[in-house]
Amino acid sequence: MAECPEKTRAGDDGDARCPTPEDLALLEQWDVLQSGMRRLTDQLLDDVEATTDLAPSSFRALWFLLTAPEHAAPMNQLAATLGFTTAGTTKVADRLAEAGLLERHPSPCDRRVTLARLTEPGLAAAVTAALTLADALRKRVVGPLGAQSFASLVDGVGTVDPTPGARRGCP
Repeated sequence: MAECPEKTRAGDDGDARCPTPEDLALLEQWDVLQSGMRRLTDQLLDDVEATTDLAPSSFRALWFLLTAPEHAAPMNQLAATLGFTTAGTTKVADRLAEAGLLERHPSPCDRRVTLARLTEPGLAAAVTAALTLADALRKRVVGPLGAQSFASLVDGVGTVDPTPGARRGCP
């Protein structure tokens, strides 16, 4: 590791200082956690795609709708879940609609809002993909960690999650 420049050593300037060994250890732990989770997520989604031919964004959209009330949600909620722009979400929804897996229609609560809803084939595809992911999670995560460690990890991450993801239905 490179030496910390003299003018940025702790105490020389209250705001600019080098990380302490404890800071570096913490940052390295974070790097292991976040990069490991990213790689693991990619592997899990590859498992789903290999079995179902659903691209990760398509699976995430179907999963969101599978768990939404009445298997439907506003397109803006779908965009927020995917982390895509409106245009990007529309492209995913278009592909899923062309495949017959979802349909779009105006919300009965607010006709300015477009809802995405799973079709019967979309529901079947979402269930198959979800079960594939559950099997992959058991194999790649729960098996090596153990059920109790996995549950503790989930609880810990849930405790610090800044956006716990509550879903709202139509009032």
